[in-house]
Amino acid sequence: MRHPIILTLCAAAFGLSACEKSGDAEVERALQDLNVVDESNLNDVMLTVGDPDEAVAYFSRANASDPGRIDLQRGLAKSLIRAGRNPEGAAAWEVVTIHEDAENTDSVELADALIRNNRWDDAAATLNTIPPTFETFKRYRLEAMVADSKQQWEKADSFYETAAGLTTRPASVYNNWGFSKLTRGDYPAAERLFVDALRYNSDVFTAKNNLVLARGAQRNYTLPVVPMTQIERAQLLHTMALAAIKQNDVTIGKSLLNDAIETHPRFFPEAVRALEALDANVIN
Repeated sequence: MRHPIILTLCAAAFGLSACEKSGDAEVERALQDLNVVDESNLNDVMLTVGDPDEAVAYFSRANASDPGRIDLQRGLAKSLIRAGRNPEGAAAWEVVTIHEDAENTDSVELADALIRNNRWDDAAATLNTIPPTFETFKRYRLEAMVADSKQQWEKADSFYETAAGLTTRPASVYNNWGFSKLTRGDYPAAERLFVDALRYNSDVFTAKNNLVLARGAQRNYTLPVVPMTQIERAQLLHTMALAAIKQNDVTIGKSLLNDAIETHPRFFPEAVRALEALDANVIN
């Protein structure tokens, strides 16, 4: 008569045991998920705010312990580029692009790494493997740079224009496009593009310096009306002076060098040396 009770108790005990095992499995899965989240956060930190060399070491260890993971391969490639180890970075991106889970963005990053190594033909070949339907800011910016390197000016202009339309921060595109126009000798167009760059980001000193070069090439030796610090003003006057001297406007160049020396809140050795060299030539 007691057998059913014993069976019931055994069944209850078995069920409890099964629940405990099931609970353990759920806990284990939760811990694994948590580890993945923590690792993902650490990866992001290493790729953004971490020291580049430390990031390289971190992703190198991670790849060695868990080979074949494309996210870790990408992390290593990005970290090598951030650390300025461009040849190794290009090689790492090549590894990423042959992975079965590689995407078009990986090919774009490879092209960028190849350009950093002055491997322009390889970069062009890599970009040609990407479908034309894949339209991103970085892809077209790189396409423009490659076209520039081949002096394919119409293509470069088209790509620069497309890239500028695909981002809300086109300052770097306008600066590069302006420099392209500067090298072609189209100084008025270059000046307009540098102004556009500074309209989107007035802190880019390279664009300010390029703008001064474009104006100087047109024998316009007045500084543009753009935000600048006193140190930047002195540096831009120095650039303007050199542009004037290059065009044999030596008197204007000497005056601008003196202005640069007076403007700088500290001693400005570059301008002083240039002025001394001019005076020495005049004496000789």
